[in-house]
Amino acid sequence: MAPSQKEVALVIGASRGIGRQVAIDLAKEGYSVVVAAKSTSDASKVHPFPPDPNSQQSTISTVEREIRSAGGTATAIAVDTRSFPSVQALVTKTVQTYGRIDVLIYNSGAIWWSSVENTPFKRFQLMQQVNVEGLYGAVQACLPVFKQQNWKARIIVVSPPIYSRFFRGKTAYSMGKVGMSVLTKGMAMDFEREGKKDMAITSIWPASSIQSAATNTVPPEEQKDLRKPEIYSDAILAMLRSKTEEVNGCLELDEDFLRKKGVTDFDKYSLVKGATPRRIMPAEFPNLRVKEHDDEGKRKDSTKLRAAKL
Repeated sequence: MAPSQKEVALVIGASRGIGRQVAIDLAKEGYSVVVAAKSTSDASKVHPFPPDPNSQQSTISTVEREIRSAGGTATAIAVDTRSFPSVQALVTKTVQTYGRIDVLIYNSGAIWWSSVENTPFKRFQLMQQVNVEGLYGAVQACLPVFKQQNWKARIIVVSPPIYSRFFRGKTAYSMGKVGMSVLTKGMAMDFEREGKKDMAITSIWPASSIQSAATNTVPPEEQKDLRKPEIYSDAILAMLRSKTEEVNGCLELDEDFLRKKGVTDFDKYSLVKGATPRRIMPAEFPNLRVKEHDDEGKRKDSTKLRAAKL
């Protein structure tokens, strides 16, 4: 079909919480949004509407209805990020529907915070499948589309800056999330090396805890430390408006990036009016760049090595 006149955003992990808010706010900004996740429902039977955005009643079906009811453009497509064929089918359906993909946002995630001893292998495996493999599969599936678009697109990954305290008490979880950040760093260098000046990949993580399905058990007295998910979508929109060289390969925090862009009023994001949510992330992070950064040595390309053997 002919490409959409609007830019198209594929948001994976958009049924509830932060992902839902990102999808809704992208639609408000004029994007055609593909809302993707596992959960679907008959949105016409949900009453009252819209449902609690952090409840099981919120699905990609209800998010699509919310966007369309507000005059936006959206399509809900179910996906199981643990299955690469399912991810490929999602990308194919997106292109069949809108003809293009300008933005890929990977928000799907599996969480289990505990020691290695208390993290069963099946739980560890689930986190790697949803977090690392799901992201890798989504990127791989989208790359042929980006190539057809002359390498012009943005990728946003929900993963953290890399620093040692992050591993504490959640090693198994951190292995996957930091792996996602490594993909951000590595792909950014690929884009630069290959001269893909209109491609950028950026990671984003919250500076303070954000209200979501994961915070539903937070007692009332601790809700003063929560922010509204709008801070996340505002930061992502600011990234998408930035020049590629300003965001490619960056591991950003929502608040810190917005401050770079001149935002000074963060009170509006506090879940409890007048509260100042506690920052959960460090004020500064280690610089991962070494002085030998530009010395690739005798870097080998396995693709070329295999081709030479054939």
